[in-house]
Amino acid sequence: MNTDNFYVTTPIYYVNDKPHIGHAYTTILADVLARYYRSLNVDTFFLTGTDEHGQKVEKAAAKRGVSPKQQADETVVRFQELWKRLGITNDRFIRTTDEYHKEVVREILQELYDRDEIYKAEYTGWYCVGCERFYTEKDLVEGKCPECGREVSAIRESNYFFRMSKYQQWLIDYIQTHPDFIQPAFRANETLGFLKRELGDLCISRPKSRLSWGIELPFDADYVCYVWFDALINYISAVGYRRNQAEFEKWWPASYHLIGKDILTTHSVYWPTMLKAIGLPMPRTIFAHGWWLTGNTKMSKSLGNVVNPMDMIEKCGVDAFRYFLLSEMSPGNDANFSEESFVARYNSDLANDLGNLLSRVLKMTLRSGGVIQPPAELNADDLELNREVETAIAAMETSLKAMKFDQGLNAVMNAVRAGNRYLEKTAPWALAKKGEVARLNTVLYTAADALRRISVLLAPVMPDKMAELRACLGYSGEELTNARISDLLSSRSDLAGRTVRDSAGLFPRILAEEADKPAPASKPAKAKQEKTAGPVNVVDLIAIDDFAKVALKTAKVLQAEKVEGADKLLKLQIEVGGEKRQIVSGIAAWYTPDSLTGKTVVIVSNLKPAVIRGVESNGMLLAAKQGKELKLVTVDGEIASGAQVG
Repeated sequence: MNTDNFYVTTPIYYVNDKPHIGHAYTTILADVLARYYRSLNVDTFFLTGTDEHGQKVEKAAAKRGVSPKQQADETVVRFQELWKRLGITNDRFIRTTDEYHKEVVREILQELYDRDEIYKAEYTGWYCVGCERFYTEKDLVEGKCPECGREVSAIRESNYFFRMSKYQQWLIDYIQTHPDFIQPAFRANETLGFLKRELGDLCISRPKSRLSWGIELPFDADYVCYVWFDALINYISAVGYRRNQAEFEKWWPASYHLIGKDILTTHSVYWPTMLKAIGLPMPRTIFAHGWWLTGNTKMSKSLGNVVNPMDMIEKCGVDAFRYFLLSEMSPGNDANFSEESFVARYNSDLANDLGNLLSRVLKMTLRSGGVIQPPAELNADDLELNREVETAIAAMETSLKAMKFDQGLNAVMNAVRAGNRYLEKTAPWALAKKGEVARLNTVLYTAADALRRISVLLAPVMPDKMAELRACLGYSGEELTNARISDLLSSRSDLAGRTVRDSAGLFPRILAEEADKPAPASKPAKAKQEKTAGPVNVVDLIAIDDFAKVALKTAKVLQAEKVEGADKLLKLQIEVGGEKRQIVSGIAAWYTPDSLTGKTVVIVSNLKPAVIRGVESNGMLLAAKQGKELKLVTVDGEIASGAQVG
């Protein structure tokens, strides 16, 4: 059986649903896992697909006047098209209407029936159409479905049942002796809590008189298979069970079943007992991630707060969307989604940190001839940046195994920030002015090589953007995508001699919507000054609450240059705490770019972004002016950037 390969699955999504951010997150998470393991030279299989039987599909088809299969064929493309757009690299897309899957389900049903694992009995209970599940009276919450809160219907009918109850104690013992089986650990405790009460047998059929759209039971043509029993078997039918033994033994047991926490019971109780009855080993890990929330509320179609992934990728691009989902949610816990939080993380991590580092390396290299030169002997600063990157490589591998992607990505971004600090400390622009060519080449090479390795670490999350970054560093063709994480520590860099290409901006900063609106026209001045009730030339007083709205902070000037075509404007790259920003200021008549580098100034940090002469500005410098003299507001003595002023 599979011990060295990696097999990851998503749930198979119900075709009557429109893909939402929850579907996208699970599938992107699986895709990133698959890409990372492939990058580590591990044989990998990634399965996703759709669940196409059941009452909801049948009702939707009847409403439209089409067959259930036609309904499924027309709606499955929603998922297939979205996965293609999101860059999902699944090895197989299974549909439960696929003939090979239906055949395997029927064979399993017949075998279990022959072994008396399935029996017929009369059932009385409560049924939820939305969840397509039966519940007992004690399961209901205020008389409604405990899962979705919908109304339930009382049903009394004969059905077939799987003897799930006989495996209750075995399952409890298995969970307790296999700590990796259900993750995170608190989800295992939830399942054990569920198993404290008496476990009933599982209804695995529906009479055709009530539901005809399903896999017909091989031992009773008047019934179809219950959708959950049918759906769960996809995890083994898709990798050759009963059809290709060699393939099946290569991939089973699955390394990870990735699921949302709302289907924990079906995967941690129904599925293991089914596998036990069939006689197959358990998957290594069932990993239940949290929900995406709006505020403190789960996203729901009925509440109208569901985020459409297609809308988001139109606004921000696929890779940025993938990065946000992976960095914002700690797998296992819930996370909040808002466009504000997306923009904040995008601007901070991607535009200000990663994009800024690439831009600075490219610009300085282009000014020095455009070819990355081999380094001279490395000094302590160079070695420190290399260590930061190596720490990120190790952290990503650790985070991968622990299913803590957010921590791994944070370690990589720490290496990016270390790259920006490295440039500030080594000041390649100053080295160029001094003519210290050997040292300049070493600095630019070291920073570029850090970017090279960072691009490989981030490629599973942002494959297209990291290929674009590698192109900027002089790579082409297959070199853009064939770099592997497994080679990062063992192989030597091949950067020297490559010609860099300028980038129009790997991650252009996202501006607030108001920044694109034209400023309102000023009102014409009145011919005569109106009389005032009080003395003239007295500044209007404001309340302390009004002043508190203005955020004044210290900022360190990292670099400054003139804005092309504007004699009075300087473009400053500044650091505010750990954040990098760009500010455009009309101070060129009083300060040269060189005189500003290293200064600690005071800025308005919460000013809405503006575009001045085609250049984005994020903040405003404070200055005092009297007559023709102007002085920037600075601080007395040394203080870190990002300190609050006021």
